[in-house]
Amino acid sequence: MKRIYWMVSLLGLAALQAGCATRGYVDDKVTEVNQRIDGVDSNVKRLDAQLGLTDVSLKMHTDQIAKLEGDVATLSRTAQEALDRATAAGKLSEGKMLYEVVLSDDHFKFKPGSDKLSKETKAALDSFAARLRAENTGAYVEVQGHTDSRGEEPQNLKLGERRAMAVYHYLHTKGRLPLHRMNVISYGESRPVANNINEAGRKQNRRVVLVVLK
Repeated sequence: MKRIYWMVSLLGLAALQAGCATRGYVDDKVTEVNQRIDGVDSNVKRLDAQLGLTDVSLKMHTDQIAKLEGDVATLSRTAQEALDRATAAGKLSEGKMLYEVVLSDDHFKFKPGSDKLSKETKAALDSFAARLRAENTGAYVEVQGHTDSRGEEPQNLKLGERRAMAVYHYLHTKGRLPLHRMNVISYGESRPVANNINEAGRKQNRRVVLVVLK
């Protein structure tokens, strides 16, 4: 009988210990689950913040795209005018525009009132001329001069012409492009691609556009 009693007691103690172990295990699991929930909440908050930033970024990109589309519309108008002029003069073999290259003060440093070519502009013109020679398509180039709106309109028209002529002569003397395959025109301040009320816009308007036709 004593042996049976001790066996029962030992079994009871083992069950009690097992119960305590099970409770501790459950407590550990509950803690672990709570930590995971906290982690999920943190991730959700972070994602919400990122989505908010994404909305702002998308709006910025949308605004930038709208502005670029406006710039392209303006540039395409001058390109179409160049195409019409070259076609009327019988300068083209196929009567189509190939592409445009814009050299603006925003990148190439056309100083206010100046037609001096910067080293950045010269480097860009070197690359442009090398590309035309490599393509060897007999392309025709109209060099268009543009200005910002500061100053009088007649002076700006002359300044645009001086800028275009500076590019024209450089493409011939340094870029080895034949003179009869190029033409120069000035638009002065009449074809802005940005607002002239601030310097950032004026920098974009001080530019030379190379319209490549064939």
